[in-house]
Amino acid sequence: MRVLVIHGSLRRDAFTTRLSRAAAGLAQEGLELDLYDGLEGIPGFNQDLEPDVPATVEDLRKHLDSADALLVVTPEYNASAPGALKNAIDWASRPHGESALAGKPAAIISASPMPFGGIWANQQIRKAFTITGTPTVEREVAIGKIDEKLAEDDSLNDSATQELVKTLLLELEELVGEVNQGAEEEAAAA
Repeated sequence: MRVLVIHGSLRRDAFTTRLSRAAAGLAQEGLELDLYDGLEGIPGFNQDLEPDVPATVEDLRKHLDSADALLVVTPEYNASAPGALKNAIDWASRPHGESALAGKPAAIISASPMPFGGIWANQQIRKAFTITGTPTVEREVAIGKIDEKLAEDDSLNDSATQELVKTLLLELEELVGEVNQGAEEEAAAA
């Protein structure tokens, strides 16, 4: 199973970028995490551009289409998700009726050096996924004090956090199975 990982920060060695690498190292056998690094090239959402979609947006959509699931790893800026991440979600959800996010199973991890772990950004992305029709793992994983939990080699040095990430990935895999089963049953009934 292939999971596209979008980390919300544009900074090269941001905590969420490093956490995305750590999650890839914790993935169970048969689960491939593919880190997407194209957020900075996506222009601000503008409905006037939809008839001639920018190449960077097409690239994002192709990555989403080829993945079985999505994992968003987001920081929190001023009590919300970063603009570049929200912008990518807006582009991926368009045009209406052709969303690359509709029906795509997803999970969300937020992380911050602050104790609450970016829970408001987590909830903002979760709310957006409700509107885009993106089935999302119910567990909210918000990792506080991430700066203390990442080792220099981009692994997690905190066993409780490792278990949170592993459990979330297992639940994402289960959600993919549920979504696929539902689609098969719907196709058989048609």
